[in-house]
Amino acid sequence: MSLRPIIKTTRGMPASDGAGVKLTRLLGTPDLRVLDPFLMLDKFHSDNPGDYIAGFPPHPHRGFETVTYMVEGRMRHQDNKGYEGVIGPGGVQWMTAARGIIHSEMPEQDNGLMSGFQLWVNLPRAEKMKDPGYQEFAEGQIPTDAREGVTAKIVTGRTSTGVEGPVRDVTVEPFYAELRMEPGAVFEEPVPAGKTAFVAVHSGAVTTGGASLSEAQLGVYGPGDAVRIEAGPEGARAMLAAGYPIGEPIVWAGPFVMTTEGEVRQAMLDYQQGRF
Repeated sequence: MSLRPIIKTTRGMPASDGAGVKLTRLLGTPDLRVLDPFLMLDKFHSDNPGDYIAGFPPHPHRGFETVTYMVEGRMRHQDNKGYEGVIGPGGVQWMTAARGIIHSEMPEQDNGLMSGFQLWVNLPRAEKMKDPGYQEFAEGQIPTDAREGVTAKIVTGRTSTGVEGPVRDVTVEPFYAELRMEPGAVFEEPVPAGKTAFVAVHSGAVTTGGASLSEAQLGVYGPGDAVRIEAGPEGARAMLAAGYPIGEPIVWAGPFVMTTEGEVRQAMLDYQQGRF
């Protein structure tokens, strides 16, 4: 195997979204706009209710998928299609917004730590107007690839040891996993050469691809067909993601991600006229 080097590192920037939720944006920043097929990655982490209690009141999406992974805390999702659910620690919701959905994401708590990630994954043009849908799983439904000093929770994709995540039928064939690593532990895993890949550190520190990354840093992998991640002296929690690039134009306006300006204008009009 040829280990992938890190070809770019970036530190997350403070941001605010929804009704004033404080978060750290690691992807979708001036330093790192897009990693096809990935559009945005936010880390939220605070035990101050004032940073998250206002949540994300009803808002629209079209043209992509949102992936919410909870590390700590509980978040309730509701939408205009009649779906409602709560994501707890270690749980994931893979929401395919596609042709349009209006949903809210509100804390199911008024104190304590709220922590996790939200990843935006693009859809190819041929799928942007398909029906919306959900794949949602509690921690106990997300399989574990247990290795020496590493607990890897596999959300989607299949590891070299045969552990397969519950999220299926995503065109870009993503791999997405949370790595819970003891001090000095190593996680090595093949990643097909054609896939875009990155690692984002939740806590602690790791060394990978010739780079050292700490909390709220993201590293982009270059060419190769495997990754090797080693935890620092205090251990680490990190998200490893990979997926095939779509290679189509990206025209992005707030909650709408399409392939032409005309499609974005149509999305705005459809939303305004109640067609979501």
